[in-house]
Amino acid sequence: MPIVKNLLLCDEAATEGFARALAALPEVRQTYIELQGDLGAGKTTLVRHLLRALGVQGRIKSPTYAVVEPYELPDLNIWHFDFYRFSDPREWADAGFRDIFASPGLKLAEWPEKAAGCTPLADLVIQLEVPDDEIRQATLTAQTGLGVDLLRRLDEPAPSEAKT
Repeated sequence: MPIVKNLLLCDEAATEGFARALAALPEVRQTYIELQGDLGAGKTTLVRHLLRALGVQGRIKSPTYAVVEPYELPDLNIWHFDFYRFSDPREWADAGFRDIFASPGLKLAEWPEKAAGCTPLADLVIQLEVPDDEIRQATLTAQTGLGVDLLRRLDEPAPSEAKT
């Protein structure tokens, strides 16, 4: 049974704070995260904040046309997928995506439903909804043991918040 956590992200600063909290967890470095939501829900914004929090410098592009943007850090490989234009499952093997998903590192996928049947089970699914212009409702669903660990760790107080 999946574990679910709901967050209310009242503004972009809250989204950035959530991304920083996620980036602070060592487990995220080996996680496959699916980001779901309508156009304009904030998927790419969340990814940008997460990548910045992990240490990515320079321009962070949306992979809408390239399908995947890789990022290499000294101790971490990250792949940001956008399957919005993905239509042919043969592309999966031809592009080497099977090898990417089999390798260590963080994988982030927007529009994962467009590649259904090709991607593995996500450790964590983040569903973003926009109840009004500013607020984002994030529903986090853990689908694997790693995802459950991430959600449990997100509930723990940060060391600076822990009572002494």
